[in-house]
Amino acid sequence: MLTTQTRQFIDQWNAISNQVGMALMNPADAGAMAAVRTAYNAVLAQNLPPEDVTVEAVTLGGVPGLMIVPVQLTSDAVAVYIHGGAYLVGDPSSYLGIGGNYAKALGARVYLPAYRLAPEHPFPAAIDDTLQFYAGLLQSGIAANKIVLIGESAGGALTVTAMVAAREQGLPLPAAGVAISPWANLQHTGASMVTRDGVDPTVSKAGLDIMAGFFLAGEAADAPLASPVFANVTGLPPIMIQIGESEVMLSDALRLATHLAESGVRVTLESWPGMFHAWHFVAAHQPESQAALHSSVAFIASALDAAAIA
Repeated sequence: MLTTQTRQFIDQWNAISNQVGMALMNPADAGAMAAVRTAYNAVLAQNLPPEDVTVEAVTLGGVPGLMIVPVQLTSDAVAVYIHGGAYLVGDPSSYLGIGGNYAKALGARVYLPAYRLAPEHPFPAAIDDTLQFYAGLLQSGIAANKIVLIGESAGGALTVTAMVAAREQGLPLPAAGVAISPWANLQHTGASMVTRDGVDPTVSKAGLDIMAGFFLAGEAADAPLASPVFANVTGLPPIMIQIGESEVMLSDALRLATHLAESGVRVTLESWPGMFHAWHFVAAHQPESQAALHSSVAFIASALDAAAIA
């Protein structure tokens, strides 16, 4: 059962997400997108980070971002948290809640890249920037087997596609990835796009179709680096997929898990009954959110241990 605080957040998130669509459909208003991005960030920023973390600005690979450091720093591993927002909205400063929770739970630094957003910077700008940020982390002296990627929604897809892009460029791959509610197939052909439409309290197929169009800007929806269900994922490190059973993205997340498994990638799939898109945001209010976060942390710890002795 969703708590009162969770339902209030969902209502606010829905309201601002609808405004994103309206701004996209009204390109004549030059300030509309900037205003809605500010409002979107304010809604997500209500999910506050724990008190015992610090935040500082960083630039890696020429890409700006933030670094969250827990007071109790117990690991030399690091995580890169890749935010969602349909590649159109979102900023690291509004994801300090979920990023900070991961930093505290892992006892590790968490980096959040500020990749360029569509429609001003359509596909593949977000993938390019995330890859450059990751490459910058490697160039700073952090070994690949000490790095994990985590992301939700578009960031969940980027968790996989950034690895694919890194492999294609000959870069060493991270120890593991966690894809939360991944936007894995921009064709939106999974059965749940119909069966969960109207059940999913935060995302609709119609809204996704609009946002995908502005992100793709004419590129095919089955482009491998836009939709990881079509990517060559052979050789990727272990990946966990966490998806809410109520999500319209459910079927395509299951398809991504199958695709990874059939490509020889170790994949851990969790489908959470009754949960909505990126429910991890409300870990302070929703027991299932806290439980899913800690399940993914346990997966990360296991993968880091395995990578250290590989």
